[in-house]
Amino acid sequence: MTKAKTSLPAKAAGTSASKADASYSGNMSLSMTLSPEQGLNRYLSEIRKFPMLEKNEEFTLAKKWQQEGDTKAAERMVTSHLRLVAKIAMGYRGYGLPIGEVISEGNVGLMQAVKKFDPDKGFRLSTYAMWWIRAAIQEYVLRSWSLVKMGTTAAQKKLFFNLRRLKGEMKAIDDGALHPDKVKKIATRLNVKESEVVSMNRRMASGGDASLNVTIGGEDGGSEWQDWLEDDTASQETQMGESQEFDARMELLQAAMSDLNERERDIISKRRLADKPKTLEELAAVYNVSRERIRQIEARAFEKLQQAMMVAAGQTGLIEAG
Repeated sequence: MTKAKTSLPAKAAGTSASKADASYSGNMSLSMTLSPEQGLNRYLSEIRKFPMLEKNEEFTLAKKWQQEGDTKAAERMVTSHLRLVAKIAMGYRGYGLPIGEVISEGNVGLMQAVKKFDPDKGFRLSTYAMWWIRAAIQEYVLRSWSLVKMGTTAAQKKLFFNLRRLKGEMKAIDDGALHPDKVKKIATRLNVKESEVVSMNRRMASGGDASLNVTIGGEDGGSEWQDWLEDDTASQETQMGESQEFDARMELLQAAMSDLNERERDIISKRRLADKPKTLEELAAVYNVSRERIRQIEARAFEKLQQAMMVAAGQTGLIEAG
């Protein structure tokens, strides 16, 4: 997964945003040395080494970043809250996504929180940041769970992220289809339609989308899952052959049609070759004859057409001569 490179520009007077951006490359030193995707245990061990900040110390660092664009101060605020990101991310392990990637997304939310944090509001960074962290992780989960959007409204997103927990409380986590009584309880608690609960439960039970690029045999495998999928479409050679044969038959048909008179060509075209064939009655009205007469002309024209095409096909080698 590509690491986010979030710039943390200064907002207060005295240091312009562009100056802060120029002095801050967008890469925390942590992201250059640690990654939860490269080794979760090592990562969790390393982030515990960053000290927690006292309230006054946090306020001072936040003001330095806000007023002076001090990127070192911003980095200290980020690193001191990496444990918070990991703790929140662990709550999303039930969605079958790599926990390292979930943590990485949470770190992006943390950096956004530091960027927008205002210490003069009176609350701690952890209180403010947890909302940004959760938002970043939930967006990643929704984006990764399925190519089809799992939730498009606030209520549906609430259902997606709370359904597993409520099923656990009801001891129905391993159930397939939920009992109607449980569906009704969940719908009432989350203020959504019962049909939405049923639909979401089915989609979550089926799991997220599986990549066709998954390696078979672990990381050392030499082939991907898509290599073993059978393609039931015709090969290029078959398609080319069929196309050439079709073109040849069309040429034969056009040549054979030239042997018919004008009325025969018109009737056979409108009865046998049109997407919406004309009825005998419609053509009878056009030529002012009976339905039976149109049928006879059509039958005779079709016989002539067949015979001409068979002869021409034998001459060209399209079919073997009898």
